[in-house]
Amino acid sequence: VAQLGDSDKIRVGETAVAIGNPLGLQFQRTVTAGIISAINRTVQVTSDGRRNYMEGLIQTDASINPGNSGGPLINPMGEVIGINTIKVVSAEGMGFAIPINITKPVIASFLNKGEYVTPYMGLFAYDHVVAEYVNQGMNIQKGIYVAEIDKDSPVYKAGIRAGDIITHMDDEEVNTMLELRQKMFKCGHEKSCKIRFMRNGKVMETQVKLSSRTNDGLITR
Repeated sequence: VAQLGDSDKIRVGETAVAIGNPLGLQFQRTVTAGIISAINRTVQVTSDGRRNYMEGLIQTDASINPGNSGGPLINPMGEVIGINTIKVVSAEGMGFAIPINITKPVIASFLNKGEYVTPYMGLFAYDHVVAEYVNQGMNIQKGIYVAEIDKDSPVYKAGIRAGDIITHMDDEEVNTMLELRQKMFKCGHEKSCKIRFMRNGKVMETQVKLSSRTNDGLITR
C-alpha cells in the first residue's frame, strides 16, 4: 500500500513521479518523472458549459496525459503527494495534481461514514499575492481577496461581499486558497465556522454555515 505524504512540505524543484494509464490500456502503468514546477496554482476549467476553478494545485512537468488522471504523484521517498488531474493542452510540461492533504479529510469521511459531501461556501477568491497582479493598485499583506460571490451562497447570507479580505477561519490564519479549502473540508457541510475578514480597513466577524456543493450557478466553491 502506498504511503500518503505531506503535500504541505513539498518545495519547488523537488523530484516528482507520475504513474497512470495515459491514452488507455495500450500504455498502462506508465511512469514519468519531472520536478515540482510550482505550487498553489489556480486553473480555470469548463464543465457542462460552466466555468469552474481548481485551486491550490501542484504544477509538475512530469508528463500527465488523458488517462493519467486519478493516478498518484509521488515524491522520491515513494510517498503519494498528489492526485494527477489535468494538464494544459496548449503548452508542454504543464500538468497539475490535487495536493494529497486536501483529500485526507475526504478519505477519512469515506472510511468512517461511507460517503463525503463537499462543503460549499460560494465564493471565488485570490490569494493576497495573486490579487496584487490582478489589481495593480491593491496592496494586501495577508489574507484572501474575495473577487466574486454567489448571491445564493452561505457566505453571502453571512454578510461577506466581493472586495472583502478573509484573514481567519475558526481563529486560524488563512493566506492561500489551499489553506481555506483544507479548513473548509475539515469543518464539513452543515457545520458553522467563524470567518474573520476586513472591509475598508475594518476587522469584522461572522458565522458561516456551510452547505453542500451545488452544480447551479457560476461559482461552485
